[in-house]
Amino acid sequence: MTFKPCAIIPSRNHHRATGAIVRALRSSGLAVFIVDDGSDEPARSALERLHAPDDGIVVHRLNIGRGKGGAVIEGFGLADAAGFTHAVQVDADGQHDLSALGNLLAKAQANPESLIVGSPEFDNSMPAGRRMGRWITHFWVCIELRSLRVVDTMCGFRVYPLSHTLALLRDECVGLGMEFDTEILVRLAWRAVRPLLVPVRVSYPTENTSNFDLIWDNWRITKMHTRLILTMLVQLLPRLPKRRDGARQSDHWSEISECGMYWGLRFSAAVYRLAGLRTCLAALLPVILYFYVTKVQQRVASRLFLSRAFIAQGRNAEPNWIDVFRHFQNFARNAVETFGAWVDGGQSKHVEISNSGEIERLAASCQGIILIVSHFGNAELSRAMLEREQRSRIAFLVHTRHAENYNRILRRFCADAAVNAIQVDEIGPESIIALKGLVERGHWVAIAGDRTPVRAGHRVSRVRFLGHDAPFPQGPYVLAHLLECPVYLMFCVRTAGGHRIHFERFSDRIDLPPGDKDKAITVLVERYARRLEASCLLDPFQWYNFYDFWTPAVSFPSYR
Repeated sequence: MTFKPCAIIPSRNHHRATGAIVRALRSSGLAVFIVDDGSDEPARSALERLHAPDDGIVVHRLNIGRGKGGAVIEGFGLADAAGFTHAVQVDADGQHDLSALGNLLAKAQANPESLIVGSPEFDNSMPAGRRMGRWITHFWVCIELRSLRVVDTMCGFRVYPLSHTLALLRDECVGLGMEFDTEILVRLAWRAVRPLLVPVRVSYPTENTSNFDLIWDNWRITKMHTRLILTMLVQLLPRLPKRRDGARQSDHWSEISECGMYWGLRFSAAVYRLAGLRTCLAALLPVILYFYVTKVQQRVASRLFLSRAFIAQGRNAEPNWIDVFRHFQNFARNAVETFGAWVDGGQSKHVEISNSGEIERLAASCQGIILIVSHFGNAELSRAMLEREQRSRIAFLVHTRHAENYNRILRRFCADAAVNAIQVDEIGPESIIALKGLVERGHWVAIAGDRTPVRAGHRVSRVRFLGHDAPFPQGPYVLAHLLECPVYLMFCVRTAGGHRIHFERFSDRIDLPPGDKDKAITVLVERYARRLEASCLLDPFQWYNFYDFWTPAVSFPSYR
């Protein structure tokens, strides 16, 4: 593994020592990313004055505080997008003796696959309560790591290997508050990323202000250790016994998830048929509450999106927990309404289709098109409410094998419900030839316009969305150019009286000039982003991308 390190400083209302920390890091040749986690004045202005990209110092502000872990994760994204392989985390309060930085970096370069952690040597300035709290955490971490070797997991002076860390964050939920330092170390250790120790002197400056909330942060740390202990116990459970024919029962996660999904849909279908939508949603309330409580990153992503949408709407209010919970409820309702449309054949749905004449014309002419859908509204309900001949023409490009399991389950309830999904990890010559054949036969190739590619490095255009630059995929427009067919947009919006499907022409044909394709694509992406933004502002609670849409590199797991 190559070694190209940078430094990340998460800061919330700390600024007195930050300038000296930055100078020490720059003197060691490290580029510095300061992530301002929603600081108030005077810290906000003091941190802004440190911004000097030409001198290797970038100050990135989060208008809504995400917690220490959220700020560090944001820094990981910035570092990865800039091409760095390792990130030195340095707390902004000046507690750590930076003379240990050389040893920390040397250890990281010699062990690039490991997590290098500061092993603190405290002086007499350490408060007694902090000392007790650390030893309690040491006790639980020894159990979680199943080792008597004491590793100080709360020290915020360490070097992360970004590839392993980002892989973990894509797959698992990690607490975003003060529990972050401990939880990510334990979870990385479970993935065989060894924590290696480097001694560092630590003092508590007399003028230091702490962001540690005695009640709430201790509660978050308690929940974090509970999660880790339960996860560890599950890992230690023996494998399920083999069947008599020698095969293991439910030894693959997809079989387990399919079984759970099947019985969940059976339950939802029974409640929906017997008592209708409202009762079904009431029955699912414990499930919604469970996801709201346990999906930390999705809650943060929801609040960030709603905050930017509220500002764009002109509201003078920040989203609160009720707004975020309503967002989660809307997503559940979205799923139930979709399933209900297949269960009762759409008979209970009042759906108005705008431009229905154009849909009928395309169906009659056997014209193939690119259909750009989004995670706003209910694209699946749109498909359910089209005429059978029309919806049979839609082929969805998907990037996940989960669609195959979902298809099998839907077929058990309604044969027409199964999605014509085309698994595409990467668009290549063979994929283009196959899609070209579909379009020539009159199929509508559907692709999401608001979900960036699965594989890092694939091209995106960053355009303004709700007041901030966001990455949108270039794939739909490149595909339309190669397939030489018209492009349409489709949104399905919940209204007071039911639903309304918007079906509209985006372009008769997309021709990209050979000289400056990126610029031409960006113009198209800007048009799409403006249209999507207009829809989102009508009802922000109908947009279901539950990850930080604006972060360049780290995408939180989403519900779809």
